[in-house]
Amino acid sequence: MPAEPHLSPMPRDWQRALAIVAHPDDLEYGAAAAIAEWTAAGREVSYLLVTRGEAGIDGLAPAESALIREAEQRAGAALVGVHTVEFLDQHHDGVIEPGRGLRRDLSAAIRRHRPELLLTLNHHDTWDGGHWNSPDHRVVGRAVLDAAGDAGNRWIFPELAGAMGLAPWNGVRWVAVAGSPYPTHAAEVGPGIDRAVASLAAHGAYIRGLRGTEQDPRAYARTFIEQMLRSGGERYRGRPATLFQLFPR
Repeated sequence: MPAEPHLSPMPRDWQRALAIVAHPDDLEYGAAAAIAEWTAAGREVSYLLVTRGEAGIDGLAPAESALIREAEQRAGAALVGVHTVEFLDQHHDGVIEPGRGLRRDLSAAIRRHRPELLLTLNHHDTWDGGHWNSPDHRVVGRAVLDAAGDAGNRWIFPELAGAMGLAPWNGVRWVAVAGSPYPTHAAEVGPGIDRAVASLAAHGAYIRGLRGTEQDPRAYARTFIEQMLRSGGERYRGRPATLFQLFPR
């Protein structure tokens, strides 16, 4: 596949990022390679998970799955240099509802963390190749895009500045969407690849629970990550890359 000249390099003039996704493992399927490079360069990245992925393992009851998947997410995040991992308790895996409550929770997190860059996962109806996207990914991704503006408006969710003491934050400069079928930017990766593989492999219980997956988690992670980054590089400059759809603020 020839390089796509419209893809630009991801901006590098930022210090703090907040990644907001629906489930444990969402960031490990590709974005973690770029995150590993960013944290190694001294940038600060934090994770916010809307759920604990409690409905993600067919053979485990939700309460047990939530504990396991939270632990796997914390371990996977640490492997790419992310040490702040938060979970929301008001939303449930598989049935995250769009609306005011979710936007308010995300706006509060943005005000707390005060990021310049927001990361999220594909909010479009489909993935590249036409496969249907899950409702949780669509809902959370769109809510992140909305909350980037909500967080800076003192008249939207005024209770955040009142009872919670969270002043408006207008410092979000970009929202980067990983896994989008419409990428606009790329982050070349090198040393971060092995850390990204380890980060995905840390979700061992989840990977072993996938239908049709019989590989060792590390072998599965190596195959998936290297194939995805190689494909991204072929669309950019020929070197492994994570692709993003970047929305400037």
